[in-house]
Amino acid sequence: MNTLKLNEFKALYKALKTGVVWVDYLLLGVLVWIEEKLIDNRVRVELDEAIKEWETLHPPSIQSPVYTESPSDTSTRLPEMRITSAWYIDTVEGPKGR
Repeated sequence: MNTLKLNEFKALYKALKTGVVWVDYLLLGVLVWIEEKLIDNRVRVELDEAIKEWETLHPPSIQSPVYTESPSDTSTRLPEMRITSAWYIDTVEGPKGR
């Protein structure tokens, strides 16, 4: 749709309008294209700044996983390996007599 959204571009179009229909339509198309690129750029910059500000106010709190290895009593004699989250507390105890 060939409509201008910003008042600055509307005023610029009124000032540059020639009265020749095809020239005015071409001018309107160029101004709409430039306006869309300008709006996209403004939105992208504002979002990037907001994300950077949010990241400085809320630092990441990612903890690395915990790797544990314990001997196994199986016939293959391979150790038991576990990767768990840092906040997980292992409360299950193995069989008695180990």
